[in-house]
Amino acid sequence: MDCIEALILGIVQGFTEFLPVSSSGHLAIGAAILGVPVSNNLTFAVVVHTATVLSTIIVLRREILQLLQGLFRFTWNKETRFISQLLLSAVPVGIVGICWKDKVEEIFSGGLTIVGAMLLLTAALLAFAYYARSRQKENMTLMDAFIIGLAQACAVMPGLSRSGTTISAGILLGNRRETVARFSFLMVLVPVLGQCCLDIMSGGFSFEKSGIPVLSLLMGFIAAFVSGFIACSWMLDIVKKGKFIWFAVYCAIAGTAVLIFS
Repeated sequence: MDCIEALILGIVQGFTEFLPVSSSGHLAIGAAILGVPVSNNLTFAVVVHTATVLSTIIVLRREILQLLQGLFRFTWNKETRFISQLLLSAVPVGIVGICWKDKVEEIFSGGLTIVGAMLLLTAALLAFAYYARSRQKENMTLMDAFIIGLAQACAVMPGLSRSGTTISAGILLGNRRETVARFSFLMVLVPVLGQCCLDIMSGGFSFEKSGIPVLSLLMGFIAAFVSGFIACSWMLDIVKKGKFIWFAVYCAIAGTAVLIFS
């Protein structure tokens, strides 16, 4: 992988991690177009995912600082309640990662047909959420958090957008769009950081064994960080305004094209 390929794939990862169009699906499509095998390269995956996590932390730094301040008051308050919801939402995807990791990896190696089908499913979910009657509940419940966590676990399927699935689930449960978007972007921190730590401890993370030059990895990191920062900030504003129907249209077109040409 040269610097240009790493730059392109980093941009794809960063933008699509937060836009409801599936980062895993678009990374697979981009890798197929460029002819770059990245699906089994844990080092590149850890690098770009770490970059998007850092971009999330910076965009939501005020919310994260507020949560930490509430946590260290050592009382049950709205911050500790929100943190408990985030931890609860991570349980389903943690179970999937531990118990069905091999099955998930088999699905990822199944080619672009599954990506196309899941992009169409993403389009349907976004459309349902867009046209759903908004109930605007004041507070998200623990059950809501768990159901959104189940949606995140389902989104391990390549082509099924994590942000699109979790935001759609939260809206269909009657929660405010801005609350759901904030929760969706914060909830990804726990499983992504956990997966990165597991990959590093497994020995799969190695600059030398990855076969990718360090400069290319650095380029991918910078590209994923900058594009992730832009996409996260942009997506928060889009969800507040409720203007994500165009992402459903895009996913429908992209999914159809992938199925035709795969």
